[in-house]
Amino acid sequence: MVSDPYHLPRWWPKVTRVEGVHERKGGSGSQWTKVFETESGKAIRADFRCRYWRAPEALGWEQEIPGSPFEKYLRSAVTEIELSDDAGGTLVEIETEQRLRGISRFGGGPMLRRATGRQLDEALDALERSFEQGHEPDHE
Repeated sequence: MVSDPYHLPRWWPKVTRVEGVHERKGGSGSQWTKVFETESGKAIRADFRCRYWRAPEALGWEQEIPGSPFEKYLRSAVTEIELSDDAGGTLVEIETEQRLRGISRFGGGPMLRRATGRQLDEALDALERSFEQGHEPDHE
């Protein structure tokens, strides 16, 4: 579920759908667009590219920043997910590194870290809930 972009709306916060998935053999280099919805109901698109996929234990993706609405604020945004066996289950660790651009670097850092921490906690909680129901979600 973690490595399939089509499952992101099930567990990644505020993602309403995924479009434009172009998968490459082995995962690395695959691309997709996450469509987020703001609190006001506006759709925001963000493009991503898989940096690596080491099935079944690790996955990394980065946001395509150049030419996007995020270019004013972000220099880079990378997410890495590690999976490992843990007492009959799976331990999921998610880490996101975001580098701010321009004036955003000076005041936005602490705010961005808190928001990112909440987002990762929500993602982990949603993953846990999806598997507590006793089955892995069907593939699209």
